[in-house]
Amino acid sequence: MRKLIALLASSLFVVSFSIGALAAQPVEKDWTLLVYLNGDNDLDGFGATNIKQMETVGSTNNLNIVVQWASESAGTTKRLLVQKASDPSTVVSSPTSPILADIGKTDMGDWKNLVEFIRWGVQNYPAKHYMIDVWDHGAGWHSIQAMNAGGNKHTFHATDISWDDNSGNYITTEQLGQAMSQAAQIIGHKVDVYGSDACLMAMAEVANEMADSVSYFVGSQETEPGPGWPYGDWLSQWANTAGATSDVVSKTLVDAYVKSYQTGGSNATQGTSEVTFAAYDMSKLADLDTAIAHLGKEIRSMNATDKEKLFNTAKTVQNFTDADYGDLLDFMSLISAAQVRSVAPQVVSEVQAAANAMIIGNADTSQFARAKGMSIWLPTDPSTYASNSARYKGLKFNLASDWGSTLDFLLQGASCRL
Repeated sequence: MRKLIALLASSLFVVSFSIGALAAQPVEKDWTLLVYLNGDNDLDGFGATNIKQMETVGSTNNLNIVVQWASESAGTTKRLLVQKASDPSTVVSSPTSPILADIGKTDMGDWKNLVEFIRWGVQNYPAKHYMIDVWDHGAGWHSIQAMNAGGNKHTFHATDISWDDNSGNYITTEQLGQAMSQAAQIIGHKVDVYGSDACLMAMAEVANEMADSVSYFVGSQETEPGPGWPYGDWLSQWANTAGATSDVVSKTLVDAYVKSYQTGGSNATQGTSEVTFAAYDMSKLADLDTAIAHLGKEIRSMNATDKEKLFNTAKTVQNFTDADYGDLLDFMSLISAAQVRSVAPQVVSEVQAAANAMIIGNADTSQFARAKGMSIWLPTDPSTYASNSARYKGLKFNLASDWGSTLDFLLQGASCRL
């Protein structure tokens, strides 16, 4: 009898445990936005501001907004499910969303911690579609000297993305690609949208590192003002768009970002600054790489006169905070205008068509009217080239296009002309 009672009790426990476990299973939503917010640096104060912007909308029936928030001032890293504030119009000193976990000091400059956050987010907040947002300083694919977040003349050495001042580490462009590759494996399909809420990341070189693991890519060619993305404006539009697809989410951000800084615009919710923003359809990237490879072959076979003309043309391309980050489509327009005879017009047209097919959204303010959405490495200073060329040869963009060999050719003997 005791055995029977014990067996029945055990069975009831198993049944009740199973029912409880089933009840605890998270509900799959349409989207999950995972924000890797690295405030372990001088951008710390903007982190809380951006989360409070998110709280004007909050997670919805169709969208999870999940943040890993490292704060230098707080000395810790927290995970939050962003929920709409009870009174979004009230200014509060800090975010009010529930803290899901406090994981202590975390090296946000270690790409493996980005992957671990993605894994945790996917397990706990499953969705049909995922957007990953890496929030912090950015520098494109290599290091730069740049102004700090306050915009004064103090400069600091910056490189790649997600700089953690506590550890001294950052995520390299190559590691960012590795992180997105692992994210795609965790999700079970390509990352639907990847975005850098960081400076200078809208580059062919950066996009190529995640070509096999990301469907859409968003970012800025130029430096971003301290407030970064206008999360309240953008998320409000997203939440009000039924069945929002990856391209719509991406293009909505392009529009909201630039409007939020537009001089004289009614939507200039973040002040006025000269900015750029673009969105890419990554399925078109291979065609662009092939077109640039064809262009490179033309350039490397040109005569000395045309080489000189092309080199001088490269020095006038629309560039950004780092002078060797040039706008690809502006470069093509200038080649056509300069009539560099060694480059066949159809080769330039091939690059233009491929780039325009890939860039599904682009907006900018007046200072950057020649910015068409994608930067490419275009150094005209031999010392800049020499200090970065070895690493460049290993980037996926170079392996696909051989652009490094084209730069080798253009910069041969260039010191006498600078």
